[in-house]
This record gives sequence, structure tokens and C-alpha cells, in this order.
Amino acid sequence: MTSDFIYDDADVLAMLDTLLADGGDGRWNRFYENRAKPCPFFTAAPCESLAEWVDEGRVRPGRALDLGCGHGRNSVFLARRGFAVDGVDYSQTAIDWASERAREAGVAVEWHCQSVFDFKVDPGAYDLVYDSGCFHHLTPHRRRTYVDLVSAALKPGGWFGLTCFRPEGGSGLSDHEVYERRTLAGGLGYTEERLRAIWSKAFDVRVLRQMRKQTAENGLFGEDFLWTLLAQKT
Repeated sequence: MTSDFIYDDADVLAMLDTLLADGGDGRWNRFYENRAKPCPFFTAAPCESLAEWVDEGRVRPGRALDLGCGHGRNSVFLARRGFAVDGVDYSQTAIDWASERAREAGVAVEWHCQSVFDFKVDPGAYDLVYDSGCFHHLTPHRRRTYVDLVSAALKPGGWFGLTCFRPEGGSGLSDHEVYERRTLAGGLGYTEERLRAIWSKAFDVRVLRQMRKQTAENGLFGEDFLWTLLAQKT
């Protein structure tokens, strides 16, 4: 913030952003620096749910936006399956890793290093918006903005896919505790009821299930402390 004068909703959001800055891009750059550390999603494998939806033909090739793309495992998968992909992440270290992976795979992805809220989206530009691990790191006051962003990005009838923490996967903090402690403490877990309340206002939720845990031999990513959701823009 450049001023402590609060007048409108934008000022309130900016104030809360500052309150919960939590290290910003420096934090996420540090997170992605050690590629060898034991992190479940530091894998080349796409989410099992995303692969299922594409393989069964429910989600067909088109233009895709991968929000919080990280090191690009899902972006690269989609590009291999014929999608034109934009990958957005806050961490330059993650984007550099993702770029390497795309070159190794021989696919083209447009990478964008910035906050998902700063990414300029043409209304109705995408057939698919996908999020594996971004939503549960959003502060409570930005949820509505995020839902509006996803809805605006999609064509009518377009698909939104989400992977996020179940209650047992998250920090256990309530929304009030997030602001009291000034941290998300690793990310927020969601109940089924809360996810439906958040996403069903703008979308037709078609799938909401526990993610299926995968083994390395399957070539897919899956952990049972995560939800997977597929919704269609109404």
C-alpha cells in the first residue's frame, strides 16, 4: 500500500493483502529452489483427475489457463494433449523450472511470472481453467475475486478444474485465525460444503471427490488429503 487511508473496497483488499503478505515471491522462490527435496508434487506427473477428464473426452483440447502452474507438470501434460496453454505463477524459480520441462518435452507453453490477480485475461478466452494447489493458498478476502477471475476467463460452457486441500491436508486455521495470526500456515483446508458454497454460485459442479492416491508406477499424481473438483461455467 502507498497510503493508510481506507476509503473503498479496493483499499480494504489492499490493506489485507499487506497484512498477509507472508514473504511474497521470495518465499515461493525459496520453496522451488531445492528440486530434490521430498515434496509430493515435485514430480513430472499430471494430476490423476485432470488426466481422467482429458482421457475420457469430457474436457476436450482448446485453450487452457493453468493458474499457479508451479513447475509446469499439468501445463506440459495439457500441451502434449493438444491444448494451447498459458501457465501463470508468482515464482520466477518455478517458471524457470517449468520452461525447462516444456523444452525437454518438446511442447510450447506461454509462461507468465506474476500474481494470478495481475494476469490480464481476455473475457471468455479459455475452454479450460485449471488450478492444482493455488486456491488453498489464497487469503479468505480474495476468494470472491478469484471466483470472478475464473468465471470471466472461461467461455460459456467452459470447464474449471481444481485440486485443493481437504480439511486434513490444510493448516486447520479458521478464517478468523488467519487474520489473528497473519498467516495461512501452509494453506487452508476446505470441507465439501464450503467448496460447493464457493463454486456453485457461478458454476455447475459436476465432480467433487477425494483425490485418488497414486504410486510412482502409475505416472500420475494423486494424494488422498486433496479434493478434486470439476465444474462447468453456466
